[in-house]
Amino acid sequence: MVKEYPKTSKPAVQDVNLDIAPGEFMTFLGPSGSGKTTTLNMIAGFVAVTSGEILIADEDVARMPAHQRDIGMVFQHYALFPHMTAAQNVAFPLEQRKVSKDEIDRRVRAALASVHLEDYAARLPRQLSGGQQQRVAVARAIVYNPRVLLMDEPLGALDKHLREQLQSEITRLHRELGLTFVYVTHDQEEALALSDRIAVFNEGGIEQVGTPDELYENPRTVFVAEFLGDSNVLRGTVSPDGRVLKGSDFELVLGSGRSQVDPGRSGAVVVRPERIHILTDGQVAARDHNVLEATVTEVVYLGAARKVVLDFPWGGRGLVREAMRLASSADRGDRVRVAWAPQESVVVPDGPDMYEVESAEDA
Repeated sequence: MVKEYPKTSKPAVQDVNLDIAPGEFMTFLGPSGSGKTTTLNMIAGFVAVTSGEILIADEDVARMPAHQRDIGMVFQHYALFPHMTAAQNVAFPLEQRKVSKDEIDRRVRAALASVHLEDYAARLPRQLSGGQQQRVAVARAIVYNPRVLLMDEPLGALDKHLREQLQSEITRLHRELGLTFVYVTHDQEEALALSDRIAVFNEGGIEQVGTPDELYENPRTVFVAEFLGDSNVLRGTVSPDGRVLKGSDFELVLGSGRSQVDPGRSGAVVVRPERIHILTDGQVAARDHNVLEATVTEVVYLGAARKVVLDFPWGGRGLVREAMRLASSADRGDRVRVAWAPQESVVVPDGPDMYEVESAEDA
């Protein structure tokens, strides 16, 4: 699937090829301008496809008007009619489809009950909280039993506590309704919490598709590693025997089967900050562990954990996340040694040859 706009040097969406299983919760994750929302809008029918197909149950809907695609849509700003009650907003798509009044009443009650708003049916949007308005928008999108439900950053305008509450509601709805959900967000934690699978977008294309744990534990590019959670990225060249990554001022042992880079090629060791530990004075690392020296530049208290920011001698930056009950005594300005097991890291392509490796990814 491709979307091109006149007078632009590159497509807004290029060569997106993705299969979404019936009943799956698929999330499009990426930064602003990465193509995720444009792709969602092409599925919805709000943006015309330049080339390619959009198949829903083996039917190509790419040139079909939006209202004929049988797709539900929840917008970021909900788009509720301010002069209509919650019940009237939910009823609107059924009225447009000429459904009988008795059937409308039945479906509206069921839809509002599914989002726990049956007692708010007579309220106008201005009489509802932001979270309640969002749930009305969801009820309106599911009331006519669409084949697919699209959600465009529906929690983006809410505070963190309310977002977490509504994430649970969305997960429950997905489980109970059994619909295919396609969800757009730039929030990595939200994507990890909600999704069966995640498609990570970058510069108009998909970098990697996988389950949350696959993407977190085995990123295939530096971009995915850095965008989906914090990462330490240590760049160098894989040795001819494939066992070591040689950097500007360090050598790292690579875990068996953890490298996606051919010997002699540029690569980057990616290790998550919770997999690294700070060695205490006199502590000796396990014989097979990688050990690096660094200087602590900042310590950030996070409640149950703390984040220790490091500077390596060659100018690289590092992160360690420590559980408070197991935290070291390292403080700002201290010289420390950090260690991790080779199997706790993965080696991904880095440099001009990276896309030769990534091209094997079957999105």
